[in-house]
Amino acid sequence: MPPRRRYDQYCSAARALDLVGDRWTLLIVRELLAGPRRYTDLHADLPGVSTDVLASRLKDMERDALATRRRLRPPGAAYVYELTPRGRGLLPVLQALGEWGRDGLEERRPTDAVRAHWFALPLLTALRGVNTDTGPGILEVGLEEGNFHLFIGAEDGPVYGEGLAPGGADARLVMDEGTCTAVVRGELTVPEGIRAGRITVTGDSPLGKALREE
Repeated sequence: MPPRRRYDQYCSAARALDLVGDRWTLLIVRELLAGPRRYTDLHADLPGVSTDVLASRLKDMERDALATRRRLRPPGAAYVYELTPRGRGLLPVLQALGEWGRDGLEERRPTDAVRAHWFALPLLTALRGVNTDTGPGILEVGLEEGNFHLFIGAEDGPVYGEGLAPGGADARLVMDEGTCTAVVRGELTVPEGIRAGRITVTGDSPLGKALREE
């Protein structure tokens, strides 16, 4: 593989950008925070990336120990990519970047693609101010675009997952895209949305009760 272009600056920010400053790299990390993903799944959820660029970025991430590639056991026998602990350490970076850029969600452009799970990390950030100190739990979220689930209090492994939670969730939130965007933008808290009837919460677990009683 050809050598990567680097900033050649003795600066921690420059060193970080040497690894994740290329276009698409951080969005690949966003997708892999959901756990192991096949190449075809990554390509489907990164509209606009070419196959060559995606393959190149994944190779760079393997070389820089941000991600690994492994083969699933039969009957799947497919190759999947997953984050290393160093790669997973980019979670707070992505969350901070999402907070900084949330004003950009003011208007959805006609050309904008959308996936329900793209709201997962910003919503996880928004929930930091809510009393969900009930131990690890799974919070399912239903939007018009689809479902995803959050692993509340997870210290390792996936941070979120696409679709309904396998085996069920401890609580479920249902809201429309406008409400979710308002929460992500900091214009509405989850408890305010629940009290106003804009967010429906179900589940009798400690997590569900904590969300209703906040």
